[in-house]
Order: sequence, then structure tokens, then C-alpha cells
Amino acid sequence: MAGHSKWANIQHRKGRQDAKRATAWTKVIREVQIAARDGGGDPSMNARLRLALDKARLANVPKDKVQGAIARGTGTAEGQNLEEVRYEGYGVGGAALMIDCVTDNRTRTVAEVRHALSKNGGNLGTDGSVAFQFKHCGQFIFAPGASEDKIMEAALEAGADDVQSNEDGSIEVICAPGDFSAVSDALTKAGLKPEVAEVTMKALAETPLAGAEGEKMQKLLDALDDLDDVQAVYTTAVIDA
Repeated sequence: MAGHSKWANIQHRKGRQDAKRATAWTKVIREVQIAARDGGGDPSMNARLRLALDKARLANVPKDKVQGAIARGTGTAEGQNLEEVRYEGYGVGGAALMIDCVTDNRTRTVAEVRHALSKNGGNLGTDGSVAFQFKHCGQFIFAPGASEDKIMEAALEAGADDVQSNEDGSIEVICAPGDFSAVSDALTKAGLKPEVAEVTMKALAETPLAGAEGEKMQKLLDALDDLDDVQAVYTTAVIDA
């Protein structure tokens, strides 16, 4: 995202996510199960599970459903055989897309993703077709007005790779995925609360879209987000909000 539009885009995205939280239980529960399967059921030893549990709290997922997902993930309870799959493609104006899914049926999922793309001006690409345009990393974003010096001191000491100040006043911290937990803990200890804290696929380039193109791209992103099997969508598109 461009420096001048980053904060507007973040607020726009957060608003849409907040509006969907009430119906996000399925995705959150799947994320908890996958995280527990891959890293164990102890959140103190599993940063991905801690993030998933935070999402579950924000979505008001009942504790028994969360515990059930952890049990299925660790194999102490029976459940769906879920797998992670990533699709790459293009949206409006050639904007790149990375679409992360969790599914028990790849055939169904790829058909739904392909349909959402083709119906809204996008198309599915081959593996590796757009991956080079993204970086797998931990990302923290602070609202304009936050103390850059304080953030920089805490983040860099904990192992962050970079701290960037954007044109709109927001501050962004980037770290390796493996350092996410340490950086997160250090920022919390320093009394710093980011608006965004996630392990993500950060776009290395950007595709500015405005007007009708921007609206069409947003419709495409919403269509993908509405699919139960889609966990996250990353894009190079910067929509003029």
C-alpha cells in the first residue's frame, strides 16, 4: 500500500472484518484446529495458536467450541481431516492475489474460488505465478500519532527487521514470522498496542485502483472473503477508499 493511503485502507478493511465477525466462527475454529495440529495445544508454546485464540475471543466464539477445535487439532478428539491450500491469481487491473484456504475437500474449494474470481473479473493462476510479489512476515501497524521512538526501541531490541514511518503518520513494524511472538510480547510489555498484528503475506509492489475498478476489486475481495473455506486473502491492490 502507498504511504498516503495505507491507514485509510487498513481502517476500511478492519471495518469490513468487524462487520463480519459474528459470522466468522467457522473460519476462526478451523484456524484454531490447524494451529493446534501444527504446533500443539499449548498457546504459550505456539504463537500461531495464540493469534487464533485472540481472533476467537474477538469473534465471541464460545469456549467449548474453541476447546473442541484444539482437541481435534491435537488428535484427542475426532474431527474433519482439514488441510491448508493456497491459490494464486489475478484480480481487477492485474492486481495479484494470494488466497489461503482450509478445506476438507480441495475439489469443492478450488471450484468455489475459481467461480468467485471469474464472476468478478479475476482469474486463477498457476502455482508461483504471483508468489514472488509477496513477502511472508510478521506485521504490526500503529495508528498515526504513536511514538515512533518507543516503537523502534522495543521492536528492534526484540528482533524486528524494520520499522517504517508512513506518509499518513502510521508506523509499521516488520519481522520474520519466527520472531512474531517475541516482538509482540516486547511491544505489549512497552505498553504499545498495534491496530494490526498478524503473520501475513505483505505485498512488495502495489496496484492502485480507483473508481469503478476499485469498486469491482472490492466486490471480488468480498466474494472471496465470503467463502467458508477461505481463511485470508492478500493482494497488491490498493483501493482508493
